[in-house]
Amino acid sequence: MSQLIHVVVGARPNQMKAAPLLRALREHPNFEPILVDTGQHYDHEMAGIFMEQFGMGKPDFALNVGSGTHGAQTAKILERYEALLLDKPPAASVVIGDINSTVACALAASKLGIPVVHLEAGLRSWDRGMPEELNRIVTDHLADLLWTPSPDGDENLLASGIDATKIVRVGNIMIDTLVAMKPAVESSRFLESIPLQHASFSMVTLHRPSNVDEPDTLNVLLNELLLVAQQMDLIWPLHPRTKARIESLGRMNELVEHDGIHLMGPLGYIDFMNGILHSKCVITDSGGIQEETTWLGVPCITLRPNTERPITITQGTNVLATPSTLKSELEQIEKQSDSGYTQIEFWDGKTAERCVQSLEQYLKR
Repeated sequence: MSQLIHVVVGARPNQMKAAPLLRALREHPNFEPILVDTGQHYDHEMAGIFMEQFGMGKPDFALNVGSGTHGAQTAKILERYEALLLDKPPAASVVIGDINSTVACALAASKLGIPVVHLEAGLRSWDRGMPEELNRIVTDHLADLLWTPSPDGDENLLASGIDATKIVRVGNIMIDTLVAMKPAVESSRFLESIPLQHASFSMVTLHRPSNVDEPDTLNVLLNELLLVAQQMDLIWPLHPRTKARIESLGRMNELVEHDGIHLMGPLGYIDFMNGILHSKCVITDSGGIQEETTWLGVPCITLRPNTERPITITQGTNVLATPSTLKSELEQIEKQSDSGYTQIEFWDGKTAERCVQSLEQYLKR
């Protein structure tokens, strides 16, 4: 009889990590995966289009929690997921990443004695001012099986006192999705619709509260991006949060009217990755994009003081920057030759296979 496995998602980054795992579980005769969507990213534009492109199918269960404060959202997810666990108890619950859904569902399962598996365990920014950092720490200590993407993840978990027998380095599952989708990404005609003004362009994606919620910080950042746009085009899919903050500053028209800045709504995975593939660099504050650009060999400028993915700096194409150093980092990139693909152990498109093997071994104990 197949064992029921919950795979929990709640936001777009979760979905690109869940898709290859779901495929691998569905192909295994001993597992029956159940896709649970908490609805933390609750609209089609932000989440639904990813599920369609990855062929995940509709969620088996949708908790429909929507937005809210951290406390309210986490509590709602905890309550609703607990009810599902009681009704459809799985052999294990796989939670992904570092969002509120991750920690809430891990807590709900752990309290009921259901094994928790954390995919993308062990990452640390060492900045407890980031809500995601708190989610990572708590989830890792609740988890019974911890799947890490890189050696630093293993080291962080061991240093925090987690039993080595619980830790399995499986690799970077985001690369599984990138490998599977690369033919579609390469054949996308996304850029044909963009009236580029310069010989090169950068993709821009910004959404973190530290960059967009403080008016003074956002104003400085916008000023720097406007300077950059004098030398290269900026393709900028706007996160709803960022769009609202720019509008509140009264600067949206200034950006819209600039010939070198191309604003648009959130993109699907295929078009977005096509843009990254052909860009001179990416300007971001995202976590996962640091990994995708590293694998593709595309320079990445991360507008943050720290990263939970240091391997993208030590072995990859990522640099940390502030608004005031953005222009100088771009000048350095302009001088570089193409770096090509970066090879990191277990970033090979086979992470989902290793996850399933690990889960099978764990449940046989």
